[in-house]
Amino acid sequence: MTDSNDAGSVQGGLSDEAKRGNVVRLAFGGQPERLETFCRAIDEVIPPGTIVVLRGSAVTGHRWKDQAPFDADGPGTSDLDLTLVGSGGLLFFKPSGFFVPGVHSRPLSADDPDIAPDLIPLREQLMAMVKRPVNIQASRDVVLHFRGDLLGQPYLVLFEKPGGTTNNR
Repeated sequence: MTDSNDAGSVQGGLSDEAKRGNVVRLAFGGQPERLETFCRAIDEVIPPGTIVVLRGSAVTGHRWKDQAPFDADGPGTSDLDLTLVGSGGLLFFKPSGFFVPGVHSRPLSADDPDIAPDLIPLREQLMAMVKRPVNIQASRDVVLHFRGDLLGQPYLVLFEKPGGTTNNR
């Protein structure tokens, strides 16, 4: 189920292999099958043509704002930042749930629990699986490429759900 960008690509100083290794080790207890189960749960909910990405400290191994290691505040304290890339993922969010309407949502989180009601059951399921907060955001691919490729903020493509037509731009 899991896919990867070009296995040789480097982003923010990390190869895809290093990013995936961090995610499996830090967020899934070193068990790749737990990541596979996590991805299957997402796949059951998202529309065709959606790319599923993980960003943040689970990918890099440290927090952006202060460089503290993943789970520096104790087990299960670091969250997972999941992004649904493509127009289909944006449809889950209410108009009030966007930083940039139709382009980049705010994250569905404990701070904003009502901005994407249809994603709440998935979020709760994922949090139960990983025993930590999971935030779900949606963006068009231009936002992801800007953050990752121009600003150097690493992200890991977990998988792309095939089929359907989507306008990511």
